[in-house]
Amino acid sequence: MHHKARRRFGQNFLTDESVLYGIVHSLGLRVDDALVEIGPGKGALTRLIYEKLPNFWAIEIDRDLVPLLRGGYPGVEVVEADVLKYDFSDLFLRSEKQWRIIGNLPYNISTPLLDLLLIHRGRIKDMHFMLQKEVVDRLCAPPGTKSRGRLSIMMQYLCDIEKLMDVAPQSFTPAPKVNSAFVRLSPKHDILPLQDEQLFKKVVRVAFNQRRKTLRNALKSYLTELPDSGLNLNARPEELSVEDYVALSNQLSDAGVH
Repeated sequence: MHHKARRRFGQNFLTDESVLYGIVHSLGLRVDDALVEIGPGKGALTRLIYEKLPNFWAIEIDRDLVPLLRGGYPGVEVVEADVLKYDFSDLFLRSEKQWRIIGNLPYNISTPLLDLLLIHRGRIKDMHFMLQKEVVDRLCAPPGTKSRGRLSIMMQYLCDIEKLMDVAPQSFTPAPKVNSAFVRLSPKHDILPLQDEQLFKKVVRVAFNQRRKTLRNALKSYLTELPDSGLNLNARPEELSVEDYVALSNQLSDAGVH
């Protein structure tokens, strides 16, 4: 079936066989895994997963591709849906196992989809996504690096993150204008305790909105309540660890900041 990639769906079909096989190898699939593939497209990755896993789920927005997928892979339950509007709680009721999620994502939906999925992080074993390399670099960025930002802190608070491979534009049809990377995100079972999650998000957001300032100057409206935090408030926002931001947030909460 000839199918022209649709820009409105952000379709860049992964066609490089070596990359496809590398992805499947990195998954370490078991025959009884509970898995959902997001955006299977023409089924290049679906085909390889299907060889190892006879039954899984797929969510595809392009109604023209759904019959192709259903006809080619009878053991795959293909759902026609916009993944950002899909009720994952309904899917997760289909198996009591921890779910595995994989997808070659349109870059414009990657961050909102991660936010949506992490609401259900207790039901998720791991997530493997093809994303824009710049986004993956931000997700993985350690303290003290330029790529480190709000997304780094929020995602590293909730997940262990590992970049598995860089992927060149030529591996896709049509080739995107940016480099890509394949990443594994494994939700943490024991996250650091927060007294006020909304305050934590606010502190991280405010700090990185003024990332050229020291933490003391970026957060000065909060820090009047916290004369001695025990942290290096002369550091730049990107220099602090996730643990530092959790500690700072909890100290501010103890001081009555909301």
